[in-house]
Amino acid sequence: MCTKRLQHHWVLTLTLTLTIALPLMSLAQDLRVIARNENGMLCLLGGKRVLIVNGTAEQMGGAHGKLMANMVPQVSPRTMCLVGAVYSISKGDWFFARMDEIIRRAMPHTPERFVQECLAMGRAAGISDRDALCANFFPELFHCSGAAMRNQATSDGQILHVRVLDYMADVNLQKYTAVQIFIPEGRNAWMSLGYAGFLGTVTAMNEHGLAMGEVGGEGEGKWDGMPMTFLMRDIMERAKTVRDALAILETTPRTCEYYYVLSDASKDMIGVYATPEKLEVLEAGQQHPKLPPVPADTVLISAPDRAQTLAQRINENYGKITPEMLMTIIKRPVAMKSNLHNAIFRPETLDMWFADAGRKNPACDSAYTRINLREAIDFFHQNQQRATTTP
Repeated sequence: MCTKRLQHHWVLTLTLTLTIALPLMSLAQDLRVIARNENGMLCLLGGKRVLIVNGTAEQMGGAHGKLMANMVPQVSPRTMCLVGAVYSISKGDWFFARMDEIIRRAMPHTPERFVQECLAMGRAAGISDRDALCANFFPELFHCSGAAMRNQATSDGQILHVRVLDYMADVNLQKYTAVQIFIPEGRNAWMSLGYAGFLGTVTAMNEHGLAMGEVGGEGEGKWDGMPMTFLMRDIMERAKTVRDALAILETTPRTCEYYYVLSDASKDMIGVYATPEKLEVLEAGQQHPKLPPVPADTVLISAPDRAQTLAQRINENYGKITPEMLMTIIKRPVAMKSNLHNAIFRPETLDMWFADAGRKNPACDSAYTRINLREAIDFFHQNQQRATTTP
């Protein structure tokens, strides 16, 4: 999601090998429950919010809305109005008229479970159905960088996947951040670097080690398909590998123009260019005329000027890349002034290091926090069980 349209370009994906890394924390010691209900738990990890929900679509939506009821209305309608004002002024078009059109055209292609969860979340948080839907369909109007590396590229051969989200940090969406962990009934558990009231995803990894990020392109107005954020969620919940994800992308009606970076625990990784009409796949180490030369075991996609810097930094550190080094590699000008959040995934271990923008600084200049998906899921089940068995 970015307010500026990107030129037709590939996004950078790097799958890296890891040598070290940052000190691994015991999540069970650091994760602290601050609120809970039957199907959810709101925690703090250091100073970061972590929301974990499980069950049916309605149960997860209700838990989300109740546990974040003080923040959801701040995102929609409040922040949505700010976003809408920027859009309306820059486009000369009424934001909410476009939102109504997007919802009308994309709804038939959106899995019913996502709509049910969205409405349950909004009602539990005390906002209107329209505001709940707007918060989850508006990314179709705005379209960011990604990278992945493995084997020779990283220090110990493990795969690393970095995602840079550049998007309107000046509207203070970062005040409502939460790592969201979904444990849906009968589907894959997964985590998203997200926001209160936002049930889709643009930055995610599931329990099988499938990681994914997106970069928006052009194609505004092509809304007769599954919205990108819900398409990514559907992939997280149904796919185990990069090739599973590619099959879903190929068979699902798509919207607009997007670039995806995908990696998995088997060290497979690809870049994907997707429009409603076609898919183009970039394999690891494959050269592309719109990109600077890439070394083996890397996939690269980004805007032309930033791709040059990113490729240069990767080449300079080739074979030595760790999560900590990636945090430096993606600093400006790879990230932009509007850098809202960053994530570094290690699919083989289910670790994610993430950073959010501050009030005056982009995410690339903020401190990173580590969370492990498996540890968080175990923490949730242990604490939920303890809560139900305690007299």
